[in-house]
Amino acid sequence: MITGFRRILRAGFVGFWRNAYVSLASIFVITIALFVIGSTMMIDKLLVVSLEQLQAKVDINVYFVTTAKQDDIDALRTSLEALPDVALVTYTSREEALSKYRAKYQSDTVAMQALDELKENPLGATIAIQAKEVSQYENIASFLDEQKAGEEPQNPIISKINYADKKESINKLQNIIDAVERGSYITQIVLIVAAIMITFNTIRLAIYTAREEISIMRLVGAGNMFIRGPFMLQGLMYGFISGIIALLILYPILLWLGPMTEVFFGFNIFDYFVGNFSSIFGILIGIGMTLGLVSSVLAVARYLRV
Repeated sequence: MITGFRRILRAGFVGFWRNAYVSLASIFVITIALFVIGSTMMIDKLLVVSLEQLQAKVDINVYFVTTAKQDDIDALRTSLEALPDVALVTYTSREEALSKYRAKYQSDTVAMQALDELKENPLGATIAIQAKEVSQYENIASFLDEQKAGEEPQNPIISKINYADKKESINKLQNIIDAVERGSYITQIVLIVAAIMITFNTIRLAIYTAREEISIMRLVGAGNMFIRGPFMLQGLMYGFISGIIALLILYPILLWLGPMTEVFFGFNIFDYFVGNFSSIFGILIGIGMTLGLVSSVLAVARYLRV
């Protein structure tokens, strides 16, 4: 068994170098596919970071009437924090709201005079609610509407819920997330199919080139695996070498882009690449070798009748 395995390895390497130009063509195509897949992974990460930053700025604000009791506010706050869709609930008291208002409009003389003439705090407490996912804001808004509808008319708590004002922005953000995910999946599928087809034809050409040797091996009684094995090994080699080349191309590009992404996105993509290199290496090499193996298996099954 060991001897047979060594012979398959030797035959695979010999076939790889004998058909060097054909092998290079296949490696070139798989490298492009893996490079684009790796680039897509990096772009997806940048988009995820950007969308997370946008999502952090999107929330639902609940404004309480100035006469709302603190116990009622705390009860609603606790109920919101218990919801599975809620990621964060930020409470702002009346005093904090007034302090922020004064800091924001300190240069507006009219606003400050109007506030002083009131001689009391006209602002109510607020709660800002952030969902775990953009799509979950609808459920949170429905919950708040139910709470507002269940209030006693003579003892209201909630003055306003601003979900309607932000609904359009939230929907746009959700559409962006969905479009990015769809575009990423479609691009990767197209590239994978293209790589499989090119490698498939490469292995087919290698089989055609070695047709006389295959006939001789059949005549001397070579086993099926000994005949098929070298072509499968070549497919694995195509994928492995392509993965290494794709990573070598990505490294200097991300090194150059890192400082720029940190300025524009607040996220250094090169640091992410280095910090997650083992997983990225495994993904690209794994995809490359899988593409090569699947292509060779399909070609061998189709064109090598043994």
